[in-house]
Amino acid sequence: MTDTTILLVGHGSREPAGKDEIEAFTARWRQAHPQWHTELCFIEFAQIGVDQGLERGAQHAQRVIVVPLILNAAGHVKMEIPAHIAQARQRFPGVRFDYAPHLGVCDPLLAVLQRQLGHCMQALDMPDPGGTGVVLLGRGSADRLANGEMAKMARWLQEESGHELVDLAFTGITTPRLERVVQRQ
Repeated sequence: MTDTTILLVGHGSREPAGKDEIEAFTARWRQAHPQWHTELCFIEFAQIGVDQGLERGAQHAQRVIVVPLILNAAGHVKMEIPAHIAQARQRFPGVRFDYAPHLGVCDPLLAVLQRQLGHCMQALDMPDPGGTGVVLLGRGSADRLANGEMAKMARWLQEESGHELVDLAFTGITTPRLERVVQRQ
């Protein structure tokens, strides 16, 4: 038994590529940190759910650090994962469960967006950001603070990228929808 397990929690996706990205990240994480036992689980759309991930972590360690690889703090981060952790604390009283913060809006994530936007601009061979619109697309949430975090990231991207038109759109739950934003752009 190791002292600590890192439990990475991905959202999960109906699209295999979404799950593949998290699994590839986890493999790189394990390679970079072989001294830690690392497990991976998903909130939904996957075989290994949060309860199973917590159980696997508890079987291998005296402490489980739960790390949500989730951008915004909405229902999953604020209510669902903490409820699973509370149940795990009852099931495994000898194990300490710590809950790390979600990713959130931060400069490192802005750098990722800028890098991806740069790759897209190169692929399009469009060197003028002033004439190229950008749509930052999120899932959307019933939680207005989570949607506000996405709006903050869109604003930061506009300020740092030189693109005059950076809009925010959502695929579900809230508005504006992608179709409307593309029409507006």
